[in-house]
Amino acid sequence: MNSHEIDYQIFGDDLQCVEIELDPNETVIAEAGGMMMMDSAIEMNTIFGDGSRNQGIMDKLFSAGKRVLTGESLFMTTYTHRGMGKGRVTFAAPYPGKIIPMDLVQMGGKVICQKEAFLCAAQGVDIGIEFQKRLGVGFFGGEGFIMQKLQGDGMAFLHAGGTVVKRTLTAGEVLTVDTGCLVAISQTVDYNVRLQKGIKNTLFGGEGLFLVSLTGPGDVWIQSMPLSRLADRIYAHSPKMGGSRKGEGSILGGLGDLLDGDNF
Repeated sequence: MNSHEIDYQIFGDDLQCVEIELDPNETVIAEAGGMMMMDSAIEMNTIFGDGSRNQGIMDKLFSAGKRVLTGESLFMTTYTHRGMGKGRVTFAAPYPGKIIPMDLVQMGGKVICQKEAFLCAAQGVDIGIEFQKRLGVGFFGGEGFIMQKLQGDGMAFLHAGGTVVKRTLTAGEVLTVDTGCLVAISQTVDYNVRLQKGIKNTLFGGEGLFLVSLTGPGDVWIQSMPLSRLADRIYAHSPKMGGSRKGEGSILGGLGDLLDGDNF
């Protein structure tokens, strides 16, 4: 195997974390800010690019450029076990949801996922952009058009918001999904972004202008609460942004807002 072999255990229910068990000199890569705790023998190091092994300077520049295009940081963090025996490092989910383990060997060496879904992976897994030949996907995909590809023969871990539903599509079977709710697809699934049908649906349906159409065969992972939707709900109910306790059924209504400590 080109990737490091790692063991893992997932803890929790709705606010999960994944504990990665490393042998001496084994390494796991992660996005900055995802680490929860680690043993004293774990060495943390910030690297340029996506953490793929045996990269030259041009490869590192190219991989870093790909990460910038997906809206991610130029840098990633590696965690390497420098002691004897077993070392452990734990990564926490950034918001309520589920952690999804992906064995890339069983996935045919590649999985395609939302840009915000990646949590961590064994070193040797390549993290890049899944370029689409269809211009419509790029121009109109909204929050779902920038997809990452994880390639290699190691373990990768994704995070999804809310409840995760896995669907296995047969050849030719089509599933329509909200662009933000799509978490990941296997490489055999074809996806395309299409315009919402009907002027009333477009203007008043509340689902946005575009949906993603998935065609089997292959596996699809769907989340019930995308981060963007969660952020919109929090923003809408924030008193500072015009929200009110009335929206939460409070009997205090405006009085509750007046009694808020920030108003004194």
